[in-house]
Amino acid sequence: MDKYQQQQSSHTSQQQQQQQQQQQQQQQQHHQRPRMLTPEEKARIVEFQEMIHYSTRYSDDNFEYRHVMLPKTMLKAIPRDYFNPETGTLRILLEQEWRGLGITQSLGWEHYENHAPEPHILLFKRPKA
Repeated sequence: MDKYQQQQSSHTSQQQQQQQQQQQQQQQQHHQRPRMLTPEEKARIVEFQEMIHYSTRYSDDNFEYRHVMLPKTMLKAIPRDYFNPETGTLRILLEQEWRGLGITQSLGWEHYENHAPEPHILLFKRPKA
């Protein structure tokens, strides 16, 4: 195996590990209860809600996708326990949690990933109809 193939194999292995971690996190969330915002937390967040930006939808054979961009300053108002302590980015939020932040979308959307280089961007997907 040459050096390029080793790098490709290593990269593929890392991607598989990340996918497994995401799947485990999603499975755990199905058993979790949402952590709802307190009235004080809602009051801090409400000023940002009209500044939330929604991308156009895009799709592949199985899913429809979109990303939601929160105002960067909004991240400071979001409770710390909404964040992953290891990465510092938002954890995968349950539907009631992201709706509590003011994200409004039709039914069926699932928060499945964050765009790590830009932690204010949340990635959503839903099965194609």
